[in-house]
Amino acid sequence: MQAIRSYTQSVSAIMTLMMILSSMWAIPASASIVGTGELLTEQRADIDRDALMGMLERDEVKSTLASMGVGEQEVRDRIQSLTPSELADFKQQLAQAPAGEGVVGIIVLFLLVFIITDMLCATDIFPFINCIR
Repeated sequence: MQAIRSYTQSVSAIMTLMMILSSMWAIPASASIVGTGELLTEQRADIDRDALMGMLERDEVKSTLASMGVGEQEVRDRIQSLTPSELADFKQQLAQAPAGEGVVGIIVLFLLVFIITDMLCATDIFPFINCIR
């Protein structure tokens, strides 16, 4: 009986030590309430992304991008990486552009974004642009 008691004491000591060690490494969970504004911003960003993707389906946009040497997949990847605030700014610029110049404005804006990201070493689309780092 004494052997069983000493065995259970050593097992319980090891288990206690393991529980203490495992609780030290545990990451505390945090939960917060998602505000309505944040939720609407994310949904608006998804809608804006879908609208831009739809604009890429136009033949005139595809031909203009091809003539400038920018691949359609690169533009799609860039649209997916835009933040909600960048999408909102872009949408505002589109709304202010005249109706006939909208496509050209979009292409120029994308080219500017590509050039800036090339200068910041985030992408390497244009070989003639050097990184500023």
